Amino acid sequence: MNQAEKIMADSGGWIEIGSIDEIPQLGARVVRTADGDIAVFRTADDEIFALRDKCPHKGGPLSQGIVHGKRVACPLHDWKIHLDSGEAVAPDEGCAASFPVKVDGGVIRLLLTPNEGCPNQ
Repeated sequence: MNQAEKIMADSGGWIEIGSIDEIPQLGARVVRTADGDIAVFRTADDEIFALRDKCPHKGGPLSQGIVHGKRVACPLHDWKIHLDSGEAVAPDEGCAASFPVKVDGGVIRLLLTPNEGCPNQ
């Protein structure tokens, strides 16, 4: 991750965070919000996912991890986290909050309200 952005949303709606081309394949970008950093990931297949930039194990920065398939490996202790749900891969337990994202015309939009299902929102 080379660049971080500070984004403030006043309406809680979808915010534009940039172009898909601004995130390298198998890479991430950090979006800074008042409620904490969100890591936005791009897979080899150009799918986009967003997770709280904090591993459920020891809080490592997921944005600095290695993306493989639809998972990211935490750079601190190599926990694998599913990009689509934020859940840790068994036998590890825990999750990082996931956030809705959509791509329209190459532009990524992020909803700052986490998806339901993760107790560590």
